[in-house]
Amino acid sequence: MLVHEILESLKNQGRASFSCEFFPPKSEVGEATLWRTLDALQPFNPDFVSVTYGAGGTTQDVSLDVTAKIVEETGIPTVAHLTCVGATAEKLAEVVDRFADRGIRNILALRGDPVSGPGSPWQTTPGGYTYAIELVEMLASRGDFSIGVAAFPEGHPESAGLADDARVLAQKQAAGAHFAITNLFFDVADYLRLRDLATEAGCTMPIIPGLMPVTNFGQIERFTTLSGAKFPQHLVHEFERVAEDSEAVIELGIDVTTRLAEQLLAEGAPGVHLYTLNRSRSTREVFTRLGHS
Repeated sequence: MLVHEILESLKNQGRASFSCEFFPPKSEVGEATLWRTLDALQPFNPDFVSVTYGAGGTTQDVSLDVTAKIVEETGIPTVAHLTCVGATAEKLAEVVDRFADRGIRNILALRGDPVSGPGSPWQTTPGGYTYAIELVEMLASRGDFSIGVAAFPEGHPESAGLADDARVLAQKQAAGAHFAITNLFFDVADYLRLRDLATEAGCTMPIIPGLMPVTNFGQIERFTTLSGAKFPQHLVHEFERVAEDSEAVIELGIDVTTRLAEQLLAEGAPGVHLYTLNRSRSTREVFTRLGHS
């Protein structure tokens, strides 16, 4: 099924979507972990799942195989990530055709991080795309895809401001995008500001909040470094109090994510998308506490 059709159906039923994200495994052990996680989450009937795509296409074949295998073996609607990094427009069109040949009709169109990593200058691949909207336009021209895009509640690091991000979301919708999934964040107010500005800019597609439960204290610094997401000081204090107790950190991460999700859903968010890090415990517990079981 196409994700935007699923989201529209759920909206008509008055129900939020519950979804989660995996990354391609880098080893046989990692692959076994991924499938154990997916098996553990299947009873929760996620409305869709997504599979990330390595920088510069480094995990392209693995991503394609994992995404196709999930579709073929579970029937769960699965979103493949696709980035502009390190590929020409011609190459990206070939990748999209490979997706279609494997039955993958849901794609998250992303510019991607610069080759040198987050924070470094963007360099367009000769013959490639500079902006995600170009990828959206290409996808819209090549077939019946459900096209997702990224949204940034705290602002894209290269944007002029949140209002500019909101206008870009509206432009991506006009170019053919059907839904958006946000970068991870920890403050409901940031999501609401972006959503309201996007609505003012004419964006009507669902903007699904992306949340990641903290599972160890060291993740906090990595969150802020890799994603650019702010970690509110009041949460830092909460986690500092239990930092030496790994079980307590996991439980607090579940509590915090559940609180965020409850607030977002109460404010009308169309669903919740959990970044699993290929582990199931926190995701299962959050879904259960939200009544999705």
